Amino acid sequence: MEKKENFVEQITSRDEDFSQWYTDICLKAELSDYSSVKGCMVVRPLGTALWENITKVVDDRLKATGHQNVMMPLLIPERLLLKEAEHVEGFAPEVAWVTAGGDTELSERLAIRPTSEVLFCEHFQKIIHSYRDLPVLYNQWVSVMRWEKTTRPFLRTTEFFWQEGHTCHVDYEDADREALEILDMYVDVCENILAIPVVSGVKSESEKFAGAVKTYTNETLMYDGKALQITTSHHLGDNFGKAFNINYLDKNGDSKFVNTTSWAITTRAIGGMIMVHSDDRGLVLPPRIAPVQVNIVPISQHQEGVLDKAYELKEQLSQDVTVQVDASDKKPGWKFSESEMRGFPIRIEIGPRDIAEQTLVVVRRDTLEKTTIKWDDQLNENIKALLDDIHNNMFNVAKERQDKRTRTATTKEEFAKMIEEGGFVIAPWSGDLAVEEQIKEETGATSRCLSFENVDADLTGVKDLWNGQDAKYLMHWAKAY
Repeated sequence: MEKKENFVEQITSRDEDFSQWYTDICLKAELSDYSSVKGCMVVRPLGTALWENITKVVDDRLKATGHQNVMMPLLIPERLLLKEAEHVEGFAPEVAWVTAGGDTELSERLAIRPTSEVLFCEHFQKIIHSYRDLPVLYNQWVSVMRWEKTTRPFLRTTEFFWQEGHTCHVDYEDADREALEILDMYVDVCENILAIPVVSGVKSESEKFAGAVKTYTNETLMYDGKALQITTSHHLGDNFGKAFNINYLDKNGDSKFVNTTSWAITTRAIGGMIMVHSDDRGLVLPPRIAPVQVNIVPISQHQEGVLDKAYELKEQLSQDVTVQVDASDKKPGWKFSESEMRGFPIRIEIGPRDIAEQTLVVVRRDTLEKTTIKWDDQLNENIKALLDDIHNNMFNVAKERQDKRTRTATTKEEFAKMIEEGGFVIAPWSGDLAVEEQIKEETGATSRCLSFENVDADLTGVKDLWNGQDAKYLMHWAKAY
């Protein structure tokens, strides 16, 4: 017991110092480590396994809807990056440049991709000629680089990993359909895989992606009350089509510019998952994304037959779930703490008494509730049902917390107080960018989205809390990561 307590004490309490707690989780649970490159992280096996599982879930969904994976270059010539003015202006402060190759200075700087719209568009211009070539539905899995001033593992790093989808369509409506369908796919991944509740909506003009006509977003609240933009889907209109001369002949033989989209989910989702679900004992992993769903801990494993039974149990459960046996020579209390630190959804303890009675001690990570169940033909079904119950409980706990911290402000003073307390604040807004800047300067909050639920809100007679003008939008506001 003493070792278990010492092990857990390595994590700062999330209620005392949330930022340090988060860093402790990333390091102590061995998700990531620091590298010698400022702002870049080493993603360790557990962190990599989580990303691989997210990759598989998203990749399967994309391929099922006709999207194809491609691989674009890492480097972008400066002249190419400059072709879409609004786009390059938005990314200019974050671009890392290659200026020499070996001992030779380059005649043109090469940008390390901060995103790949221009690379895709250069290629699209070559392959699209007719309406018969559309839609083009491409995706790639890569890392990108953005020179961030303040970094934090997974949430914001100089280099991060993502998928970036890029598609071309015959018209505005078809591109908009694509952008919204992708957003819905991300909602499904967030809520039904990561157990993270989201608010879906549209970004304001100042918060949208550089070069987009619309940015659709999924926003969620972390345990500390700050918001996180966990996924986005951008409708780029024909902005890039015009900038890169991507035109095609329609059915009537008329030349038209394509409409494009881009969208992404990143390793930031892992950071969000940590901040929503984990606790002072370590990670709490959603069962449907956990690399190990069941961790078997043999008790008195030196006794004859105990390890054999543990591996027999693993073989049975492995037909339906992912399982590992902790056969290390550490004491059981230490193994329990490690299991909790790494967030395995279910821990099963099996010792001589359990074997004799054909029972198993089952501990769920989300609540730490311990029960004894029978080791019989129904075991696999019971474990699968328990994993589903854990997922549902994790989602419901996060949703209840988010709902409780989503409030509506009716005065400027109330707005400022709610923002300081944390959470989403819903408030009417005239759409005046000066108000958006003032709110950010005075409260630290940004507009997160106009939620789809509030798009058609009746704002007759409702005024902007900050400038008294007629309100056009009912926005979600929050401090954010």
